[in-house]
Amino acid sequence: MSKIAGLLRRTFGVVRQHVGNDHLGNKYYFIPEQKSWTGRHIRAKRMVEAANPAEHEYMEGSIPMEWEAWIRGRRKEPPSIEELMVNESQREQIKLKAMEVEEKDLALQAKEYNEGLVATPARTVAKGHAAATVFGKEEFSEEPSSTANKFQPGSWMPTSKK
Repeated sequence: MSKIAGLLRRTFGVVRQHVGNDHLGNKYYFIPEQKSWTGRHIRAKRMVEAANPAEHEYMEGSIPMEWEAWIRGRRKEPPSIEELMVNESQREQIKLKAMEVEEKDLALQAKEYNEGLVATPARTVAKGHAAATVFGKEEFSEEPSSTANKFQPGSWMPTSKK
């Protein structure tokens, strides 16, 4: 059977095995190690067929971490649906706990400010960056005014820069 399958692969091109899908609609395939019709050795590959194939629509997180680890060869077996569900619920629990800790921290910080234990942070507004050459300098901007009909040669004097 493997000789016939190999002959078909060499004749009709690469055969890929469907491994699984994720909840986003992406499809994952495994292309086994094989020889081309010229006898050249082709190594095994793992690939994804994206649910939204346009490159400009790809966003980080379009492939779950478990599937990305399988594609990159960091894990041998593709993830199961149960594993994906458990990991997703754990991530949600971590997000909720992080929000709770942040709320407690903000409440404790406000309490310390009110009791005078900690100085309130200074809220300064600085234009530009401290490394810039014009940091902290006032910018002079005078709106240009038109003197088209009243202009007399020699009457204009430049404004003094402070």
